[in-house]
Amino acid sequence: MPMQGHLEPDFSRPPLLIEELESDPIVQFEKWFREAWDENYPMPHAMSLATASAEGLPTVRTVLLKGYDSNGFVFFTNYGSRKAKQISNNPQAALLFPWVRLGRQVTVAGRVEKISKSESVQYFLSRPRGSQLSAWASAQSTVISSRAILESAFATVKRRFADGEVPLPDFWGGYRVDPDSIEFWQNRKDRLHDRFLYNRGENGAWRIDRLTP
Repeated sequence: MPMQGHLEPDFSRPPLLIEELESDPIVQFEKWFREAWDENYPMPHAMSLATASAEGLPTVRTVLLKGYDSNGFVFFTNYGSRKAKQISNNPQAALLFPWVRLGRQVTVAGRVEKISKSESVQYFLSRPRGSQLSAWASAQSTVISSRAILESAFATVKRRFADGEVPLPDFWGGYRVDPDSIEFWQNRKDRLHDRFLYNRGENGAWRIDRLTP
């Protein structure tokens, strides 16, 4: 079924000028992320994560950003999941922050690596207990015949750790996407959008280029 153009709301924004951009894309991301947060955009930390197999077959899913700094963008998962297996064989990934209602999106691409165990422990212990238990109960991405199997595994884990703290599973932890490029896209009238791409050179310096929409 073809989608009609009149179904699309107008999310156009004022011009995005290169002179207004921060020289560091992480600082620019922080600026836009805080604006999304302050405008009560729903779950601005939800991001699409694209990975690919060693043969180049891509997959994409939504995960939550759990931290970012000059070293990159952090998320957590089961090390046995499909995304983790793909990262192991092809340690490149892309992230997309689709802030549609704000007329903005940010795309990140770069190399992926595991964060330290101490960082994973620190985050895991901050999670709600139910989320900690589910990390133990779920053999993520494996096939099961019914939800009852998952609920039974959760009940077993709940009994196992009933009397104490839930420890970090050795099969669960964080990854960091270290960006080689970050693109900032802003919606403009008549689809003449503003796009600026930051590329990191060999010396670590960032170059900013305007892209056609």
